[in-house]
Amino acid sequence: MTNPTTPPPALLAWAGRALGARPAVKDLSHPRANSRVWRLDLSRARRFYLKVSPRAVMYERETLALRSAAPALGTGGAPQLRASCAEHLALLLTAVPGRPLRQLTLSPVEEARAHRHGGALLARLHTAGDWSGPRRAVAEQALRAATDGAEGRLAAAGARLTAPEQKLVRQLAEELRNLPPLPLAYIHGDAWDRNLMWSTARRQAGWIGFERSRFATAVQDFVLMACTAWIDRPDLRAACLQGYGRNLTVEEQHALKCLAAIDAVSCLVRGPKLDDPHLAARGRRTLDRLMAGVFA
Repeated sequence: MTNPTTPPPALLAWAGRALGARPAVKDLSHPRANSRVWRLDLSRARRFYLKVSPRAVMYERETLALRSAAPALGTGGAPQLRASCAEHLALLLTAVPGRPLRQLTLSPVEEARAHRHGGALLARLHTAGDWSGPRRAVAEQALRAATDGAEGRLAAAGARLTAPEQKLVRQLAEELRNLPPLPLAYIHGDAWDRNLMWSTARRQAGWIGFERSRFATAVQDFVLMACTAWIDRPDLRAACLQGYGRNLTVEEQHALKCLAAIDAVSCLVRGPKLDDPHLAARGRRTLDRLMAGVFA
């Protein structure tokens, strides 16, 4: 089943009412069944994005993030929420300057600059959000939740992991459980170069894709970059953490390794399920590095 190339009429009518005009529509959905994103163009070069969340929890997370935390990133640092519709799980968003970093061909210096600016924005995000009520308790239990899910992922992965790989993942998951309390944060949850926007003209970064944002430990926001863009690029890791304003503690560095192991198993499960060979390859690459003792 493929995605529709245009929004359903009722959804498009809602967006038109919110914008005060009928926009031109361009489908920008990712090539997977649950991705539904459209660019809406109005006159005078005004541009918005219409996004339908795959699940209610993702709609709720992104709505909360854009209302309460993302404004801390400043103008252009994140989308602004123009309107939302719980009935359709739909978000109407302003555009963020630039293009996703993974779509750009930049010099190493410019790429490092983008990661530095992205890290600075994450630092702002991590200290934002409303920590009242049970949210701090949720953040404090985030690592335990990740650990508790490891065994189920291993069972689902089955023969995709060798016995020594399964043993290593179990060992790292147990070590994650026994770490002392780590710094807490309101994390982006999907922070990597697919969601890091960079405007070369403005030399400005911005983050999009807040549907996995939540209260957790700060280090959980660096797992995806550690397993993708930072591989063989210590300069990008250094630049991001320089922008972030601090290095990871020894305990956070070990947590990053443990979390990468759990993420690798998840990738090996979800990759074939989503028919996404790149996702599966990420998991396999991470596991190979962990087994070789070269993950950093």
